[in-house]
Amino acid sequence: MKSRDTTSSMISEQIVSRGIKDPSVLKTMAQVPRQRFVPVELREHSFSDHPLGIGYNQTISQPYIVALMTFALDLKDSMSVLEVGTGSGYQTAILAELSAKVYTIERIPELSEKACSILQSLCYDNIFYKVSDGSVGWTEHAPFDRIIVTAGASQIPGPLIDQLNMNGILIIPVGSKANQILYRLTKTESNSSRKYGLKIDKLTNCVFVPLVGQYA
Repeated sequence: MKSRDTTSSMISEQIVSRGIKDPSVLKTMAQVPRQRFVPVELREHSFSDHPLGIGYNQTISQPYIVALMTFALDLKDSMSVLEVGTGSGYQTAILAELSAKVYTIERIPELSEKACSILQSLCYDNIFYKVSDGSVGWTEHAPFDRIIVTAGASQIPGPLIDQLNMNGILIIPVGSKANQILYRLTKTESNSSRKYGLKIDKLTNCVFVPLVGQYA
């Protein structure tokens, strides 16, 4: 089967069938070549409805989760986005298609280097890379309009909330290693003595690889 046909099936059977019908998300998922971000030995499974290993005990998320997180971010083409966990670079590419600038942090140098190589070969010039502890954010480029965390945290990292613009959105899985909930947090004006408020929406149950870092 041609990759175009496989991509079409992935979108219709895994994404649209689960309620995600946003045209910009679907168009972007159709355009970005997911197979380029999957290890060669697993490429026949590139469009399967489950995560795939990419080495170093890390994974590329299943297509539906990528679509759900992207949809929940409500991206605009003028926005600045922080991604915590570059991983394979696939989610990074999706973000880069839908926003002005993407700042992506990966703690594993080899993964960052590989993702950077793939993304540059696809001619993305609005992505900025850093090898570091993503839980502390990237203060030099803050504040961000949107933040996405692609690893499961035991708590919400305070620095990420601090680096989020007012009315900005943070997407993050939170919970134990074996059982997490994907949340959408919207930073709001506070009616009390606190600096800000948070509107919290539960998106779905999920399991991500653990977030590692000072505020993880």
